[in-house]
This record gives sequence, structure tokens and C-alpha cells, in this order.
Amino acid sequence: MISVLLADDHPVVREGLRGMLEAEPDLTVVGEASSGAEAVRLAAELAPDVVLMDLRMPGMDGVAATAEIVAGPTPSRVMVLTTYESDADILRAVAAGATGYLLKDASRAELAGAVRATARGETVLAPSVATKLVQQVRSPAQPQLSAREVDVLRLVARGLTNAEIGKALFISEATVKTHMYRVFTKLDVTDRTAAVTTAMARGLLR
Repeated sequence: MISVLLADDHPVVREGLRGMLEAEPDLTVVGEASSGAEAVRLAAELAPDVVLMDLRMPGMDGVAATAEIVAGPTPSRVMVLTTYESDADILRAVAAGATGYLLKDASRAELAGAVRATARGETVLAPSVATKLVQQVRSPAQPQLSAREVDVLRLVARGLTNAEIGKALFISEATVKTHMYRVFTKLDVTDRTAAVTTAMARGLLR
């Protein structure tokens, strides 16, 4: 038997999930949690094979609870089951150690199959979630420059020295150097010309 802990702050959702899972001969629900903190406590007490984790819960959210459960002395495998599929939610959950990420519109057969796969240690992703992850890997987020960093870079593009930029922006030369260091780090460059050309190529400087 595969033991499952349900973590969701809506009783009707937990009741529905329990009914779907316990209709399967090899799945059993050993506990229910209505918050992230309760999920962490019950996971430690019950040591379920799989925790079905909602993301949005009062107090400790599903991501924080996942991280604690996975890092515990007897870690359970965690599969996120949520209505949310934003890039940020997906990346946070995966980074926290979730084995799978399924949406609540999944069928009973999909849910049961995902629980079994998660228990085996396989990665389970809803198709739309897998697509978003692939897109994220192929097109990583653009570095964001602060407004002041853009101001400094614009003056660099005009050929001003650090001292001249400081006077123009009413900041010290040391502060200009700090801004430039941050720009170099964000753009992964090592000189002023490369910083300007890279920023222009990425549409960060016009």
C-alpha cells in the first residue's frame, strides 16, 4: 500500500481527494492537514510515502512546508496539487524539492497514476507545467537593472568617466563604481563597452 497525506486548507477538497484515492486498491490516506505547519508535523509523525501538497495555505505555505518535509529526517516525497501554474509558483515548488506538480483539474486516473509514480521517485509534471519549465530553461529571465543603474549606464554610453557621472547624478564616484560592479555582475560582463552593448542588445538600454 502507498500511504498518502493530504495537505489542503479546504475540507471539501480533502474529502474529494480522499474519496478518489481510497477508491484505488493500493492507495490509502493516512492523514489530512489544513495548513503547511500541520503538514510538516503530520509528515514527521506518520511518515507517508507521498504528501499531496496545496501551494496556497494560511501561515506556512506549501512551498515552505515542502522544503521542511524534504529536509526532514524521514523525508516523504511531495507532489504539489494546485490550481496555480504560474512560472514563479512552479519554479519555487521544484526548487523546494517537490517531486511532482499536478493541477487540480486532473482526472482520478491521472491523480492515482501520479501518486504511484511519485512514490517510485519519478518526476511527475502536468503537461502545461512541463511546457513552462522547458520554456524557462530555454529563455531564462532577463536580468533587471535598477533605474539608477540604467542612468549610470546611459552616461557610460555617452563616454563620461566615473567622476563625471557622479557629478551629473549628484552621487559619489565610489557609488558610481558600486553601480557599475552590479551592472557587470547582472550582465555577466567585465568591461564598460561590453556592459553598454549587452544592455542594448537585450533591450535594457535604449
